[in-house]
Amino acid sequence: MPTIGVPRELKTDENRVAITPDGVREAQAAGVDVIVEEGAGLGSSITDDEYRAAGASIVSTSEVWERADLVCKVKEPQPEELDQMRPGLVLLTYLHLAAYPEVADALLDRQVTAVGYETVQLPDGALPLLAPMSEVAGRMAVQIGANCLERHNGGRGVLLGGVPGVRPGRVVVIGAGNVGWNAAWLAAGIEADVHLLDKDIDRLRFVDQIHRGRITTLASNRGAVERAVAEADLVIGAVLVPGGRAPTVVTEDMVRAMKPGSVIVDIAIDQGGCVETSRETTHAEPTYEHHGVIHYAVGNIPGAVPNTSTHALTNATLPYLIDLARLGLAAAGAADPALAAGVNIHNGHVTNPAVAEALGRPAVDLEVALSGGDAGPR
Repeated sequence: MPTIGVPRELKTDENRVAITPDGVREAQAAGVDVIVEEGAGLGSSITDDEYRAAGASIVSTSEVWERADLVCKVKEPQPEELDQMRPGLVLLTYLHLAAYPEVADALLDRQVTAVGYETVQLPDGALPLLAPMSEVAGRMAVQIGANCLERHNGGRGVLLGGVPGVRPGRVVVIGAGNVGWNAAWLAAGIEADVHLLDKDIDRLRFVDQIHRGRITTLASNRGAVERAVAEADLVIGAVLVPGGRAPTVVTEDMVRAMKPGSVIVDIAIDQGGCVETSRETTHAEPTYEHHGVIHYAVGNIPGAVPNTSTHALTNATLPYLIDLARLGLAAAGAADPALAAGVNIHNGHVTNPAVAEALGRPAVDLEVALSGGDAGPR
């Protein structure tokens, strides 16, 4: 019987876990064993006893890495986890290798098969395993920005929704994908003045048809971004390049031209950031000031609401996880092109073209990499 291992997350202030007890039950019903590190779910308010009742075995850290055919995580491996990697292991997690090239190097050296949630892509371009966390991050960005705008937190002292007789705060969202749309939607819901920018006019048309003018949609170009950012109280960066590094859309000069005490929330920071002045922060120290502007650039925003995030993530990942564990990489990838697209690294090769380009490495077709032997669980 193949075995899925679920370790406790080690990234700073990361309280999500990669599977719920309901997910364990589904895996067991499909003939897949699940082992969970002791205490892995506590940050998400899930106890070891709940996992045991669902059929999981509770084990030590070392046992997870030694016994599992497939390790399922939430965030990219941390340095101490990279030391646990071994040839033939399959790793399923958010990788974002374009932003963490040192992780890519380690996975390549250790001959690990690495599947990134963020690059599992359907034929229509949708990213089903990124979507739930994008929804969480987009909605959280508004409440985070609203909090940062409060004067005692260094902000301008602006209430995003305003009050009768007073202009509401202006929220500029750059990128109309799942993250940006959810951010714009929530901001409009609290009656902020919302401007949403994207290069995809059809996407903007879709948003406009739903929100009927409550969100101002703008075609994104350098001039439009420059004007919008200068007038904003809150800028939310939500630009996505699947598998690649986020482009710099907001330059340092644009930041310098913003109003003192305004706020930037760069959700794209886990892909390198789309704001030139962004650097990754943590939940423990989430903000810093630069050019008089408050920057929030936490790389795992959904980790702040781990109970919601863990359940939303498992809902999306579970079918892929079970197929990968039950069938092995070659068969699961052949049966589902979306899953095959999610494979970033196999047999010492980078197999996703966008990831390879971002890392400056050659891309090797997955079938070619597989010809050296399927490293998937059996």
